Amino acid sequence: MIKGNTVKIISFTGYGFASGLPYVLIFITLTAWLRDVGIDLSLIGFISWIMLTYSLKFLWAPFVDRSPTKLFKRFGHRRSWIITMQLQIIISLIVLSFINPTTDFIIFAIFAFNVALAGSIQDIAIDAYRIESAKLEDQGNLAAGYQFGYRIAILVGSSFALIFAENFSWSLAYQLMAMLMGINLFLSIYLSSEKQNPNLIKLNYQQSLIEPIKDFFKRFGIKMASILLLIVSTYRLTDIVMGPMANPFYIDMGYSLSEIGYVVKVVALIGTIIGVFAGGVLIKKIGLYKSLLFGAFLVMFTNLLFSYAAINDKNILLLASIVASDSLAAGVVGTVNITFLTSLVSPKYTGFQYALLTSMMAFLGKVFGGFSGVFVESFQSLYGFSYGWMSFYIFTSLLAVPAIILIYQNKGFFNAKASYS
Repeated sequence: MIKGNTVKIISFTGYGFASGLPYVLIFITLTAWLRDVGIDLSLIGFISWIMLTYSLKFLWAPFVDRSPTKLFKRFGHRRSWIITMQLQIIISLIVLSFINPTTDFIIFAIFAFNVALAGSIQDIAIDAYRIESAKLEDQGNLAAGYQFGYRIAILVGSSFALIFAENFSWSLAYQLMAMLMGINLFLSIYLSSEKQNPNLIKLNYQQSLIEPIKDFFKRFGIKMASILLLIVSTYRLTDIVMGPMANPFYIDMGYSLSEIGYVVKVVALIGTIIGVFAGGVLIKKIGLYKSLLFGAFLVMFTNLLFSYAAINDKNILLLASIVASDSLAAGVVGTVNITFLTSLVSPKYTGFQYALLTSMMAFLGKVFGGFSGVFVESFQSLYGFSYGWMSFYIFTSLLAVPAIILIYQNKGFFNAKASYS
């Protein structure tokens, strides 16, 4: 039994890597590429809107729930979609590597969009596969394994890619990422296995959109369901909105790609990994309510520290300390949030409901994130270069306040989830 659980955790570490790599390459590392070649902050912010594919994935979740892809059907329902989308990501990354963003920006954006779209569909299948692979009490272990793989992907797709790009080229860096995606695809499929979900209800497209939503509101009631969706929508606003500007901030502060890669991203990974497992411990020790509240306050505080870095001279140790704190907070919030969302999903509609909840989680942040470059440039026009960056980070920190208030006001609901206490 232990061996079987260990294999599951290892395989979902691989799926976490597969999920995280396209996301980090398009949402984070791509911003460094664009800023490095001189693209404006406002345009970098706008291109982040292609990540809205992750926020709208509930629209294509019914297709993933209904049936496997024909080409890889023998691997199982969920894994057939995972393989298909990973192949699409690999091909798109290779094509993207040959495009010059300064001369062919539209074409560049189209293939970046294709990576994001395939990544969002892959995530639907992986999330449903994870939920269907273990009982609720074991989801914390799978979530931790998934998060670990996801964070490894962030290190590889950001730190290693940045260092490689500075020493060789952006083109070769993205080709290497495509190759790593292919190796991980083979290993994760080889290690994992899939059992059919007997509880999954297959509906036509219209029913697939309506029935899971009706089920959600029926289980929690209209008032509580609405409050939960508000919490889901606002809980990660801070880190999602600041995301597109992270690498441009480091570059504007005078840090080289290698400095960002060697120090900032490595420190970020270590901090996040600690946070990922700390989040799992928190849930078991203090319960879901306190974990959600603690995570929100932690993200708000650590994000404020960037405003201090913005008005000080270049200091790699200072920045590394701040990034470590912020990444630890992100790791805690990541595990807590995954467990929170999983607890809201019905086994009858795993793919769609989890996709809907993660879409709700990211949509508002992605919309605001698209204007992140405009926010920075506006603050800089008012307060100057350094204080403009400082104001931006104060603004994003305050975005955590609505979720904190909503969670606090509904303490009774969260405390009622005895299985997490």
